[in-house]
Amino acid sequence: MLLNGDCSESLKKEAGVADLPKENGLDEGEPGDETTGQEVIVIQDTGFSVKILAPGIEPFSLQVSPQEMVQEIHQVLMDREDTCHRTCFSLHLDGNMLDHFSELRSVEGLQEGSVLRVVEEPYTVREARIHVRHVRDLLKSLDPSDAFNGVDCNSLSFLSVFTDGDLGDSGKRKKGLEMDPIDCTPPEYILPGSRERPLCPLQPQNRDWKPLQCLKVLTMSGWNPPPGNRKMHGDLMYLFVITAEDRQVSITASTRGFYLNQSTAYHFNPKPASPRFLSHSLVELLNQISPTFKKNFAVLQKKRVQRHPFERIATPFQVYSWTAPQAEHAMDCVRAEDAYTSRLGYEEHIPGQTRDWNEELQTTRELPRKNLPERLLRERAIFKVHSDFTAAATRGAMAVIDGNVMAINPSEETKMQMFIWNNIFFSLGFDVRDHYKDFGGDVAAYVAPTNDLNGVRTYNAVDVEGLYTLGTVVVDYRGYRVTAQSIIPGILERDQEQSVIYGSIDFGKTVVTHPRYLELLERTSRPLKILRHRVLNDRDEEVELCSSVECKGIIGNDGRHYILDLLRTFPPDLNFLPVPGEELPEECTRAGFPRTHRHKLCCLRQELVDAFVEHRYLLFMKLAALQLIQQKASKVDTSTPLENGGPPSSESKPEDPLGPEAGSEEEGSSASGLAKVKELAETIASDDSTADPRSREVIHNACKAVGSISNTAFDIRFNPDIFSPGVRFPESCQDEVRDQKQLLKDAAAFLLSCQIPGLVKDCAEHAVLPVDGATLAEAMRQRGINMRYLGKVLDLVVRSPARDQLDHIHKIGIGELITRSAKHIFKTYLQGVELSGLSAAISHFLNCFLSSYPNPVAHLPADELLSKKRNKRRKNRPPGAADNTAWAVMTPQELWKNICQEAKNYFDFGLECDSVDQAVETYGLQKITLLREISLKTGIQILLKEYSFDSRHKPAFTEEDVLNIFPVVKHVNPKASDAFHFFQSGQAKVQQGFLKEGCELINEALNLFNNVYGAMHVEICACLRLLARLHYIMGDYAEALSNQQKAVLMSERVMGIEHPNTIQEYMHLALYCFASSQLSTALSLLYRARYLMLLVFGEDHPEMALLDNNIGLVLHGVMEYDLSLRFLENALAVSTKYHGPKALKVALSHHLVARVYESKAEFRSALQHEKEGYTIYKTQLGEDHEKTKESSEYLKCLTQQAVALQRTMNEIYRNGSSANIPPLKFTAPSMTSVLEQLNVINGILFIPLRGKYWESNSGPYHSGSAPPN
Repeated sequence: MLLNGDCSESLKKEAGVADLPKENGLDEGEPGDETTGQEVIVIQDTGFSVKILAPGIEPFSLQVSPQEMVQEIHQVLMDREDTCHRTCFSLHLDGNMLDHFSELRSVEGLQEGSVLRVVEEPYTVREARIHVRHVRDLLKSLDPSDAFNGVDCNSLSFLSVFTDGDLGDSGKRKKGLEMDPIDCTPPEYILPGSRERPLCPLQPQNRDWKPLQCLKVLTMSGWNPPPGNRKMHGDLMYLFVITAEDRQVSITASTRGFYLNQSTAYHFNPKPASPRFLSHSLVELLNQISPTFKKNFAVLQKKRVQRHPFERIATPFQVYSWTAPQAEHAMDCVRAEDAYTSRLGYEEHIPGQTRDWNEELQTTRELPRKNLPERLLRERAIFKVHSDFTAAATRGAMAVIDGNVMAINPSEETKMQMFIWNNIFFSLGFDVRDHYKDFGGDVAAYVAPTNDLNGVRTYNAVDVEGLYTLGTVVVDYRGYRVTAQSIIPGILERDQEQSVIYGSIDFGKTVVTHPRYLELLERTSRPLKILRHRVLNDRDEEVELCSSVECKGIIGNDGRHYILDLLRTFPPDLNFLPVPGEELPEECTRAGFPRTHRHKLCCLRQELVDAFVEHRYLLFMKLAALQLIQQKASKVDTSTPLENGGPPSSESKPEDPLGPEAGSEEEGSSASGLAKVKELAETIASDDSTADPRSREVIHNACKAVGSISNTAFDIRFNPDIFSPGVRFPESCQDEVRDQKQLLKDAAAFLLSCQIPGLVKDCAEHAVLPVDGATLAEAMRQRGINMRYLGKVLDLVVRSPARDQLDHIHKIGIGELITRSAKHIFKTYLQGVELSGLSAAISHFLNCFLSSYPNPVAHLPADELLSKKRNKRRKNRPPGAADNTAWAVMTPQELWKNICQEAKNYFDFGLECDSVDQAVETYGLQKITLLREISLKTGIQILLKEYSFDSRHKPAFTEEDVLNIFPVVKHVNPKASDAFHFFQSGQAKVQQGFLKEGCELINEALNLFNNVYGAMHVEICACLRLLARLHYIMGDYAEALSNQQKAVLMSERVMGIEHPNTIQEYMHLALYCFASSQLSTALSLLYRARYLMLLVFGEDHPEMALLDNNIGLVLHGVMEYDLSLRFLENALAVSTKYHGPKALKVALSHHLVARVYESKAEFRSALQHEKEGYTIYKTQLGEDHEKTKESSEYLKCLTQQAVALQRTMNEIYRNGSSANIPPLKFTAPSMTSVLEQLNVINGILFIPLRGKYWESNSGPYHSGSAPPN
């Protein structure tokens, strides 16, 4: 699908399909092209070509495949340069019109070489609007304003600025190794040691953005809609145009096409004007009347088609940019119309109705999933609806906060209001009706939605048939948290008390249960480790539940079983929940726990629960193995039936899904013991009578020791209601409750004694390399550590013996702590700001937070605009319309005092700084980095310019510098499960050294990912990166380059232009460019990566050593020796700091520096560095290791050269200028030797292994910075 190098056509189709608006979301439109998945596997290439006859141009042929739909050909024609101006046409085969939604293989008589005729169809109002919108899109196709404004899933990409267009072509042109003189000098601010951190280069100006002006104005005319008698002449609507030559014309869109009429701005005359030219396409009409339009439109389309498709396909979820250049605000009829007709999720494509989100979300879940094509179809439908729902919910939430939606309970106070818009229900994150009084009031109400979203995510992932969750999106915007949910049919007509048939609406006083819910939830209890348990209701009756009490079950009018309020799916975190009379284990008390938190909804993360259970499983295996060995020792003579090979019953399965992986981590002598235990555990679990009582006892003891809920098998589950205020348990369960309490304490201790130290150890060994706040948070969450433990992680880093090697973690952690504390303060700060004071308030906050200016003054909205009458404060103002100006009195001193207090209260970490300059000084932070972090966390967008943070004479920010505030959106990410399995097995194959097979599996995964996600997705990005790497190792540089280029573009578009992942993708691409002898491109890519790294973190990071080694090597290759040394010596310093002076990486670094000194004929320095390297190799690897021998050979060679040079010099001194000097042999390094070194430092090794190759590092995600040790 996307892999045949000529990406254009196939990709456009792919892309087109992904964003075609389907009629009512999901109907006939979809099946055809979704089934492709299975066939892709079976019939890879049974495509054929058809001839297209379109009016006015030469016939051309088009490659199609039988699984495509007719509408995909439409999409391709609307994208092609020569047919892009047509939208309203049908395709005819032998005079018969083809149905839009039929698959090509179902069309009779369609075969290789068939001729499809493009026939223009009469317009309707809908078609005319679509046509005008399409023309507007073509005119704006190179204009990045939609990406800067964060609309319609556009986002930015800057790769083409650094590669000068497409990499593939230029590679073919400059095949030879001829050294074009290239300018390698980087800008000053990129050089090692530079203190300057400019912001403007983040978004360089793209040449194509200076838009070619085709028209001055294209808008709807004020004469719309046509009066009745003109309708009867076929008028659909009127347009008003000012051409580039300043000619003003009025255009009629009629059923037959477009023509000029005689109306002016003040006089209506619908008669045709001269030239009397009727054109079916608006573009053709404009070509007739404006020569500038004709010329520029052609150039524009040529440029549009040359861009890489990945630069323009929409992303599945909106990505926002935190900076943007100053933009001209131009007239745009389509945008203006969208804003005022409030396009509810695409009505123009869904006749007369808004989408029923709940029905769409649930119907997609009910699609069949028995085989691969069905699963692909289902996953694709689920993904599409989710991304559409997320976009609609985000628009709605912003409309609610901006006050543009009427509340359903308008008479209540603002905080209490609820809203319905576009069939989505919106509520604000405040404690309405004291619902969360016992849990922390408003604070609890603020975290409940995200906890609930995590619950929805989890239940969706388990995917039990018959159990339904609501579509849920949580949006933070302008200081408010809005929860958007799809609406259960019938819920609004009845009272909550009547509808809830399972769970509790008052946190456990009244509790009800329902057999069908118990049966459905029972199926989720094993994967989610939730214990089925009994609680008492207010009448002291026992009620059985299989979830926490506030999880409610409601049967909708559609008969589906919904569960909602999943905020306590996971067990409570006792470290943050002090319970009178309960002692925590010593590990917790030593760390100062339990601490009182702001709310009582702290839960353990699912990752922690899973890690804890896996840890317990290993413990269980070890205990049982130990007992078995002891038994064996005490009774050698009689062998147990099991050892005679009583086979475990065939259908028995290991009780725990983590079994196989967990067991396999053991090695050495206990392995055979463990294997026995495994067999034994399976035998007993399956109730097999062959197991003798003594073995049963072994398992029984082990189960008891690890807290398993069953005596015959390992099975750990948690009761989520333990320690829940207001929940009571029956007397008969007291033992179980006691065990459960112990289990929770153990889990809390496990987090502190295993997970946090494990994270710090991984960071010290550089197995995890966070670069910014988001990547650090990600690393914590993967290990199940909540962000509220950040202070504890930092404490451990500070106390660690490897403190120096953790310096980067310390900086990122402190920065994250400061910006998160500032975010908490900013949230409440913004709630008091009215809309007209928003930019003034945000710039004032940023000044107090980041500017060295001691007393910034806030600018209140100008006095002359303040109305005479101050209206009385209404109690039902829209949420974002507070009118106080308390925010204006904030000072930097006060803000920083609050930040330190917040860090202490929330994260339990003492910051030692009372101003931004002190923080920067004490912790080595960068203001630009803090600005990026706070902007990303709060959704602020600022003007792209250089800010003088350190000026003490004027504040850094003015209100003109704040351009926008975006929502921060949390949503469910549906997964492509089959594709992911293919991807994982591909990775496994690669790690075993079977590259060919690995490559095929990953290609297959890519096909399936494309099928489910469309062309753009984070996971596709990982897939492309691995494919590129494999092709590179197998020597196919062109293919590597093409895949890696896609990976970079996708990473920029989906993750952000300066996301740490994007920085890595740039480095990989530079390597493949160098290998394809595109040296100047490789350098500019590396310089870009270094600039981004400096902006996002700064210079002092282990990853910077790798980057600088890469830059140094490339510069060495192009004989820029002095420049090369600056980078290589910086890399050496950084490596020495982060890996210790004795590390192998440092030895390699010394060797690279020595080679440059050799090229400069400075042999003394070269020898000095190579000796250092040799010493490290000798001590680490021993005399006989090949590395040590290589180094010693190189030393000999250097010594010889040095001696030869000395001889020559002596000769000169003795004989003066008449000396007969043999010419010195200084060689520029060969490209091959530089490439070899580049491969080594990037962790790519070529070792022939079983005739295959083998990748040296631990996996494709590994940044590859380790030389194989």
